[in-house]
Amino acid sequence: MSISRVATHMKGKEDKIAVLVGTVTNDNRFLDVPALKICALRFTETARARITNAGGQCITFDELALLAPTGSNTILLRGPKRREAQKYFGKGAGISGSGTHIKKQSKKSSEAKRK
Repeated sequence: MSISRVATHMKGKEDKIAVLVGTVTNDNRFLDVPALKICALRFTETARARITNAGGQCITFDELALLAPTGSNTILLRGPKRREAQKYFGKGAGISGSGTHIKKQSKKSSEAKRK
């Protein structure tokens, strides 16, 4: 998850700790990084540098267990859910501008249905 997405989720909650099970990455389009306290599995080098230069903290889950053993004052963030079934949603297959497609059948199975 990028720094900009974490910052938008944490707007108005700067006193709490953002917990993310994943990697925090840099976003060059995001200019003003707020001072946030973020707990994640990994940080890219540039993301860690930008967060610490803004006055924030990058902590690990071990440090989080010492700071907030009960999980109070933490906000759990997650990335977007993507499922395989979502590629079949939207406009019908065959309509112009549609990204969906028909699940193709083999020639043998279609001949067996005709008999």
